[in-house]
Amino acid sequence: MLTCPSNALHSTTPHFWPIRRSRLLRSRNYPRFHSGGGKLFSLSLLSARSGASRLSVRALSGPDGSEDGLVFPNHVSVKIPYGNREILVETGLMGRQASSAVTVTDGETIVYTTVCLADVPSEPSDFLPLYVHYQERFSAVGRTSGGFFKREGRTKDHEVLICRLIDRPLRPTMPKGFYNETQILSWVLSYDGLHAPDALAVTSAGIAVALSEVPNSKAVAAVRVGLIGGEFIVNPTVKEMEESQLDLFLAGTDTAILTIEGYSNFLPEEMLVQAVKIGQDAVQATCTAIEALAKKHGKAKMVDAIRLPPPELYKHVKELAGEELSKALQIKGKIPRRKAISSLEEKVLTILTEKGYVIDEAAFGTTEAQPELLEDEDEDEEVVPEGEVDQGDVHIRPIPRKPVPLLFSEVDVKLVFKEVSSKLLRRRIVEGGKRSDGRTLDGIRPINSRCGLLPRAHGSSLFTRGETQALAVVTLGDKQMAQRIDNLEGSDEYKRFYLQYTFPPSSVGEVGRIGAPSRREVGHGTLAERALETILPSDDDFPYTIRVESTILESNGSSSMASVCGGCLALQDAGVPVKCSVAGIAMGMVWDTEEFGGDGSPLILSDITGAEDASGDMDFKVAGNEDGVTAFQMDIKVGGITLEIMEKALIQAKAGRRHILAEMAKCSPPPMLSLSKYAPLIHIMKVHPSKVYSLIGSGGKKVKSIIEESGVEGIDMQDDGTVKIMANDIASLERAKAIISGLTMVPAIGDIYRNCEIKSMAPYGAFVEIAPGREGLCHVSELSAEWLAKPEDAYNIGDRIDVKLIEVNEKGQLRLSVRALLPESELEKANQKPPSTGDSTKSSSPRKYVNPSSKDRTATRASGDEHVWKKRDVRRESSGDKPMKSSSNEEERGSLVNGEATVS
Repeated sequence: MLTCPSNALHSTTPHFWPIRRSRLLRSRNYPRFHSGGGKLFSLSLLSARSGASRLSVRALSGPDGSEDGLVFPNHVSVKIPYGNREILVETGLMGRQASSAVTVTDGETIVYTTVCLADVPSEPSDFLPLYVHYQERFSAVGRTSGGFFKREGRTKDHEVLICRLIDRPLRPTMPKGFYNETQILSWVLSYDGLHAPDALAVTSAGIAVALSEVPNSKAVAAVRVGLIGGEFIVNPTVKEMEESQLDLFLAGTDTAILTIEGYSNFLPEEMLVQAVKIGQDAVQATCTAIEALAKKHGKAKMVDAIRLPPPELYKHVKELAGEELSKALQIKGKIPRRKAISSLEEKVLTILTEKGYVIDEAAFGTTEAQPELLEDEDEDEEVVPEGEVDQGDVHIRPIPRKPVPLLFSEVDVKLVFKEVSSKLLRRRIVEGGKRSDGRTLDGIRPINSRCGLLPRAHGSSLFTRGETQALAVVTLGDKQMAQRIDNLEGSDEYKRFYLQYTFPPSSVGEVGRIGAPSRREVGHGTLAERALETILPSDDDFPYTIRVESTILESNGSSSMASVCGGCLALQDAGVPVKCSVAGIAMGMVWDTEEFGGDGSPLILSDITGAEDASGDMDFKVAGNEDGVTAFQMDIKVGGITLEIMEKALIQAKAGRRHILAEMAKCSPPPMLSLSKYAPLIHIMKVHPSKVYSLIGSGGKKVKSIIEESGVEGIDMQDDGTVKIMANDIASLERAKAIISGLTMVPAIGDIYRNCEIKSMAPYGAFVEIAPGREGLCHVSELSAEWLAKPEDAYNIGDRIDVKLIEVNEKGQLRLSVRALLPESELEKANQKPPSTGDSTKSSSPRKYVNPSSKDRTATRASGDEHVWKKRDVRRESSGDKPMKSSSNEEERGSLVNGEATVS
């Protein structure tokens, strides 16, 4: 421990202050402080100036663990089972001022979790004040954020999902009436890339809560189950999960299942139940070890902080609202039912206030302070010397508090009224077998769906189920529209499909704030996204980035599953070739039926409404097709459910999905099943990987010029030679294809190119564009069967000709020929002997050029009046501008190599 007395540095006389002894941990974690023999080591922190004091600081360590060393008496380190391996749990070493703090290690992945709770309870409410924060530190993998701000900032979507995974299984284990604000903070301090931190973070939070003062009922743990090679594996590594057909997250206690979540590739319900059974067995072993650890090293629970409404209040509320409340709960419309119940609640509260049962909060707020609290006001305050008080020892003058009410508070009345309403709703279901809207237990609300509502959107649908309505819109784009993921994996990851869920307050007829997506919106959107992702085609078959927006226009339960149904129809309307149609349904449950005259077995409800969700005991969302499940999520409000109940719910959900899919097939107007005329066009072509850089160019100049010249929207290139062109019309797409093909083609000798434009002329030939951006030289001797003095004698710039590739030199330059495509009859006619009038040098007839590529090779052995022209012979005399001739036939024949003319 480093000590620095406040007046030590201000002393005028050089001397050493006595070193304050402290305890220091003697363990393998701190080997540098202890070398045996009881020796004391000193560390000089400050060098003395002339005439100034010098501070000497020593860290003390005693060899026998006595008062000479800093010790952590509550440091506990144990290993507990975690699926097919063990994890290391440590507490008492870090974060000792929190109610509890644990460090859990799996491989080299380390998660640190703390639990803190307020000393004073907050105002009673129907929602437990539990706050969860999870963060993945980039330092865990030795890097920083890739964005402009290098510090971790706003919680990312996948971190929000893990926060929800931590919250949902812990909340059912908390007792009613516990209103002390509780905060769970979890950080990933180290990540090895193999052991995922999400399930480990939930287990770490369960251990921290079990060791803390929070009065939870059961220890909670979580595992992940994968299906790899037909075998279920508990807590597979990240690499193993890449081949898994199932991603199941399961959390529970040693006796029950609290939540499951995940997605699969059309996994049958029977196999999903098997996976849950395997995961439950692993969770039970972990929870048993946690319970033993908490029993030995946990803190005393704050059971005295639990505050429940007085039992007498239930009797008064039932007498005043029982009959009218039963009638109000039978109103089918959500808004009229809500208004009727709210009006009845105000009526009950008014009657109890008039009878004197409810405390006037305003009157108690103006109560004068008690005299004994004011008597010490004039006493002298204690003077505390500077530097001798810790930050936690701040002296705060006591503030008079409201006296504890002896009667009922307004909050208690509202809590009891809500609980009475819930019990009446459950009783009606159990006794009459009917729900608020008159449906049976497995009944599905009326369904209506239509597509093509938005003419300019690439795909749209409106799905309505009862009083729940979702507007789904699909937008197609290229890779630039993909969502970039910045996570601990270290590699840039892009999502080519994502669903964004929006829940405006108008969907429930309320006024509320509009801002960043809430945690609920992120969670519901991810669930619907996972349900639809399985039916999408591969990137090779459909190279589009797909964005689905689901806006909830009305909500009365199961809005996330309405997003699945509406999103599936919108994808079909956008022309996405999905594998099949999928639908989603939300299942509910009434757990304790014996209380309402039932046989005690739970009742499963199909397609639950908002009231049944709030008053029921389960919200189990299942999405898939007729044969299997693609995504699922279950929340429990009781202490947990058994495997048999889950299996029953899955079977009932399958029947409900089949009914919904049949109704979706009646969509009117139906989906277009083809690309919208406003959707971009994407063409995929393959080039040689060595040509990719030439297409990109220095600093991307070449690809930018191609985009500008062709008019396409964008071009994406990959290292393997895959080129994706996105355009809004076919004409620009074809132009870009032609340019890229020309720049990347590998010409072969003998290829023929039709209708090619002459781009430029030179004295020795014409440059012909055989493809966009690709030119070759057609020598003047190859432009015609007749002898030409210059290219302009036969062609002009802009003329179009047919050429044949006859040579590619080592630099990749192309040599073209027009003569090679001429009929043999024309070549023979051109090679016929001209009439002689004396000296051949004075003949007015032009000398003929024998094409070396002609099949008639004998023409090269003509008489002395016929000559073979080489490039060095086609030069002009300074005076007469006449071509020079060779001296003999032997020289002419010697100029041929394997029957071909030598041309540079």
